Amino acid sequence: MKKIKVNTTNKNDLIKIFGEPSTKSSFDNDVWIYIERKITNTHFFGKRELIVNNVLVVEIDDRGLLAKVEFFNKDDMKKIKFDKEKTEITYGKRSFVYDFLASMRQKVNDPLGVRKKRREDSKK
Repeated sequence: MKKIKVNTTNKNDLIKIFGEPSTKSSFDNDVWIYIERKITNTHFFGKRELIVNNVLVVEIDDRGLLAKVEFFNKDDMKKIKFDKEKTEITYGKRSFVYDFLASMRQKVNDPLGVRKKRREDSKK
């Protein structure tokens, strides 16, 4: 982090220092997210412990220069407040999503259409 500076560091510098980002998104500016996560398996009964959970969020302006930097570590993540409200999704039986998923399920269960042919032959 000491190697990067706002309004000086460009996209190529970021890639040289940190490599390709874990995630990229575009809003008004490009937002690149770098994630460093280490988990240990040293505990009994397969319990795993999070050792490192660092997230670096960099915003790049339209000129390709670093506009903003935010760093979050494991302790910072614990302080983030999430909304308690829940969004409920309901699908009607004949919705597009339902039809699409039913079609995909049929293709997974019978990729060659063999069962359908057998049923048609048995009806004749």
